[in-house]
Amino acid sequence: MVFLSQGIRGLIAAVLLCAGIMPAQANDSMAEIGAGGLVLARSDLIAMEKETLYLSMDEVRVDYVFRNDSDRVIETVVAFPMPDIKVDPYGGDWAIPRYEDNFLGFSVEAGGRRIEPRLQQRAYAAGVDVTAMLEVAGIGLSPLDDFGSPIDTSGLSQAAIADLVARGVVFANRDAATGRYIDPVEPAWTLKTTYWWTMTFPANAEIAVRHRYQPAVGGSAGLFFLTGDPAQPVDSGYVQDYCMDRSFLNAVERRQKTADANSIGYTEARLSYVLTTGANWAGPIGDFRLVVDKGSTKNLVSFCGEGVKKTGPTTFEMRKKDFWPERDMHVLFVVGHSLQ
Repeated sequence: MVFLSQGIRGLIAAVLLCAGIMPAQANDSMAEIGAGGLVLARSDLIAMEKETLYLSMDEVRVDYVFRNDSDRVIETVVAFPMPDIKVDPYGGDWAIPRYEDNFLGFSVEAGGRRIEPRLQQRAYAAGVDVTAMLEVAGIGLSPLDDFGSPIDTSGLSQAAIADLVARGVVFANRDAATGRYIDPVEPAWTLKTTYWWTMTFPANAEIAVRHRYQPAVGGSAGLFFLTGDPAQPVDSGYVQDYCMDRSFLNAVERRQKTADANSIGYTEARLSYVLTTGANWAGPIGDFRLVVDKGSTKNLVSFCGEGVKKTGPTTFEMRKKDFWPERDMHVLFVVGHSLQ
C-alpha cells in the first residue's frame, strides 16, 4: 500500500516502480512475478506497530496494525501496486494465477470491513505512457482475458500499425512482396495495474488492515538449482537468493534417493515478495512476524532469515522487534509429487 496525501497522478507515478517480472529461465519454467505489501509514502505521523506476513504457495496474507500518533484525523489515498505484466509473446511464460484484471485475486479490509478498491491501469512502451494511443486505436489495455492472442487490426490503417510498431507498442511483420504489415500483430507493451482507495486513520488510535492475494508462483519441471556440474553442483544465484545451506541440500539429496515407485519426483516452486519498498512509515516495524508454510510434509523450503524456528509440521517462523526490511523475500519450495 502507498499512503499519499497528494493527487492520484503523483501516487501512481510513485507506486508503479514497486514490482517487476523475473525472466523465465527455460521453456519448461514459469517465471514468478513479485508483488508486495503496503507501501507507505514517507510519513512521520503513521507508525506500523505490527506486521504478520504469511507466505505460502496458495496465499499471501498480510496483517498490519497501524497507529496514527497525531492529534488529528488523517485521510489519505492508499494503493496496492500489482506486479507489472510485460505483454510480450516472445518473452516466456509467467505464473499468473488468473487471466483477468485482478489477476492475483487481491482483496483488502480495514477495521474488519471489506474495502472495494478502484482500478487504475496504464500501458507503457519504451518507458512512455501509450495508454491514450491504444484507446484511440481501439485496443484494450489488458490482454489478460485473452492472453497471448494477436491484436485485432481490422479497424486500423497501415499507417496506424506502422506508428504503433515504430513506438514499440506492438510487434508486426511485413509482407516481403507488398511491404504491408500482416497478421498476426502482437502486443509489446507493459501493463501497470494499481488498486487504490481512500482511508481514514483516527487520531491517536490504532487500525488493523489486512490484505491477501494468490501469489504468482513460478515453477520448473525438475530442480533447476542442481546444475549437474561437479565443479559447481548448485547454482550460485539460487544460493544467494534463497540462502540454501548444506542441511537443505542434504535433505534434497535424501528425498531424491528415497523416492519410491509411486513418486514422480520433485519440482521447484518460487515465490517473491517485495518487502523493502514498504519501509516508509514512521520508524521501524515494532513487531514483525514472518510465517512461511511449505504446504506439505513432503515438501522442503529454503529462504533467507535470522532466528527461523519450525513451529509446525509445515510452518516456519521468524520474529523481529524494531525491524527495518533490508531485502526482499524469495522463497524456494521443493515440491514432492505422488502418483496416488
